[in-house]
Amino acid sequence: MGAYIIRRLLLMIPTLLGIMLINFVVIQFAPGGPVEQVIAQVTGSDVGATARFSGTGGGDFSAGGGNGGADATSSTYRGAQGLDPEFIKELERQFGFDKPAHERFLLMLKSYVTFDFGESYFRSVSVIDLILEKLPVSVSLGIWSTLLAYLISIPLGIRKAVKDGSVFDVWTSVVVIVGYAVPSFLFAVLLIILFAGGEFFQIFPLRGLVSDNWDAMSWPMRIADYFWHIALPVIAMTIGAFATLTLLTKNSFLDEINKQYVMTARAKGLTERRVLYGHVFRNAMLIVIAGFPSAFISIFFTGSLLIETIFSLDGLGLLSFEAAINRDYPVVFATLYIFSLMGLVMGLITDLTYTLVDPRIDFEKRDV
Repeated sequence: MGAYIIRRLLLMIPTLLGIMLINFVVIQFAPGGPVEQVIAQVTGSDVGATARFSGTGGGDFSAGGGNGGADATSSTYRGAQGLDPEFIKELERQFGFDKPAHERFLLMLKSYVTFDFGESYFRSVSVIDLILEKLPVSVSLGIWSTLLAYLISIPLGIRKAVKDGSVFDVWTSVVVIVGYAVPSFLFAVLLIILFAGGEFFQIFPLRGLVSDNWDAMSWPMRIADYFWHIALPVIAMTIGAFATLTLLTKNSFLDEINKQYVMTARAKGLTERRVLYGHVFRNAMLIVIAGFPSAFISIFFTGSLLIETIFSLDGLGLLSFEAAINRDYPVVFATLYIFSLMGLVMGLITDLTYTLVDPRIDFEKRDV
């Protein structure tokens, strides 16, 4: 197993390099780069990309954000006509576009090895500090949503498989299908209407991860306040993953229950519980475990954007979206690097979990 882990860790290097290279090349052709953002602001043509970055949004520009290094003339960027070429050169130097693209990429990789992500273009703060500031929100939503989804889905899926075709299976299937069909953001709106000061009750808060006076609270009150704030966002994010995992667990158990080794175990006189959890469980759970990384990453990052917006939570999902819209490249590439690295690490953790669930699996005997 040690050799397999080392091979997987070494394989992460070219994989991560390829991800960063492809996205870096794509960025070079993206219109409305940071130089154009400043030019638009100076010339008064800035229309604002997001409310948070009022005054830094890009207009309709044709020059790519990464075409720095070219001769700094007013014709290089649309909207720069009439501006001093020295001013354009200074902008390119400030954003690092006075260097060739390949040199910028190599410098970026060198810094990222030590997790030095530089400074945000438009926030005047270290990118790593910015990420650490937003991380608690995304970590809270991701961990608790994934944990809640698995705690509900696995027992429910097993029960549905055992009671396949019964009234319980039919009615729970209706609930699962509705949960799968309703987008998480619509469910979030429904929760707000019902429990957060909409048309009915005002039980839960609508803003922030904790209350303003959180520091003055005792530890028990801090914990209660924290869960009070994240209750509705976590429930809203869990609904889609809960439905998918429940059906996945049920189908996986149904497939195993009908196999010959289960009939043999029953014929030997083993109890149904022993058959189900002693033999079926470790085989049926493999496919569920295999989907854990994608479920976690999806809930942790992709699924959090709309939820963070609806519940006024300032997390990594919203940060990444605003950075992409405003061409804040240090933040864009830093979050991409961290997200990709986490995805690769989660893949390795999944393989290690396989061996815990079923010790018969030996990754040493297969190619990476």
